[in-house]
Amino acid sequence: MSEQDALTPDAHGAMAERSRSHALMADLADDRAHSRFDRILQWVPRLLASKPHIIALTALGVYLVLLPLFGVAVSAKSELIGGNYTNVTSDIGACVAAGGTLHLVNQSRRRRKAEAERLRLTREMHALLHHVHAEAAAELGHDVPSLPDPGVRGL
Repeated sequence: MSEQDALTPDAHGAMAERSRSHALMADLADDRAHSRFDRILQWVPRLLASKPHIIALTALGVYLVLLPLFGVAVSAKSELIGGNYTNVTSDIGACVAAGGTLHLVNQSRRRRKAEAERLRLTREMHALLHHVHAEAAAELGHDVPSLPDPGVRGL
């Protein structure tokens, strides 16, 4: 009986749910831009979450929100162009959301690379075990792979 067969139905469901959620997380952003417009749009979250943009919005918030609270007169034209406190705070919220999305995408890419490396190492270990215990692997009906040249992979 394999380890997977020994799992309860609840454990199978949890593993499937984890796989689905991981697949959704990995699909947050396509790594390849298909057109010039897509390449341009990929820069929007980076620009929104950039430090200069957040600093500019904070300065605008100080000018449009805090200074009037302390009695400094801000012209109506400045408010018309710069917006009001609702606009400024929602822009800062968009920056935070863009930064969070970028963090999730980068975290997913790092996790995917680590999982690919883990899979490669597991396959190499599996091949080594089959090579070292060739008789036992043959008894189980497994093919015994030949090992790659040690100079190529550093084995």
